Amino acid sequence: MRYEGNIYRPPGERNSYLLQVTVGCSHNACAFCGMYKDKRYHVRPIRDILEDILMAKNYYGDVSRVFLCDGDAIGLPMEDLLRILHALYLTFPSLQKVATFAGPKPTLKKTPEELRALREAGLTRVYLGVESGSDELLKEMVKGVTAEEMLQAGTMLREAGLDLWAMILLGLDGHGAGLEHARASTEIINAMRPRHLSLLSLVMEPGTRLYRYWKSGKFVQCTPEEILHQVRYMVANLTVDPLHFTCDHASNYLPLKGTLSEERERFLAAIDSALAGELWIRPEESRRV
Repeated sequence: MRYEGNIYRPPGERNSYLLQVTVGCSHNACAFCGMYKDKRYHVRPIRDILEDILMAKNYYGDVSRVFLCDGDAIGLPMEDLLRILHALYLTFPSLQKVATFAGPKPTLKKTPEELRALREAGLTRVYLGVESGSDELLKEMVKGVTAEEMLQAGTMLREAGLDLWAMILLGLDGHGAGLEHARASTEIINAMRPRHLSLLSLVMEPGTRLYRYWKSGKFVQCTPEEILHQVRYMVANLTVDPLHFTCDHASNYLPLKGTLSEERERFLAAIDSALAGELWIRPEESRRV
């Protein structure tokens, strides 16, 4: 298998074969993200991708899960995506799941019919970085879409039958902003109705626009208590059911994970204990992107 640059995958894809079909991210402008700053976006030649699948067959034998990297695999031409999916299922008899990141802009360029065709061809799960339901924050973070467009992208993915995993990034609003980010994010998730939701917490990454703002004093990070209040608001007000809820990423202060409708009261009690200083939270120096 051949890879260009650093490779990123969601924590839930730790057991997946990572197949790089694009290099970098076609947007690559988000103020908080440093994942693909070392790469110039391009689509790998389909010939190389198909060769890598055969190389993986020789190395692994068989696999049950595949994750398509990098940032914008969903944006590949339909013909290429369908060829890749066909080759994967033909090569790996035990293959059950194929997942990828789905940027909102590339997703919106696909038709509902095309997204359904991808699902029928074996794409099973997509990860959507929603980040916030606030138009103001999405604009400040240079996400490239409005909240309405983000909701449209997520809804299209879900209605195509794809297993939608949404991600919200807490702390984007900075110190002293209150709960508006949490409120708007709760609203968009309730409307989008993903099957999975991960809450992550902002970590300042060198080389990003937000890091420069932070170093110059233009941006002040939320305190751990402010982040915990944002988590509490969302846990208390999310209505999606069923919802697989995770807040156990290395960036989070308090690990929480479970089916929200079953674990809501336990989560709220844990958050309240952490806010009261009775429960351990991850030290700042231990948090990671």
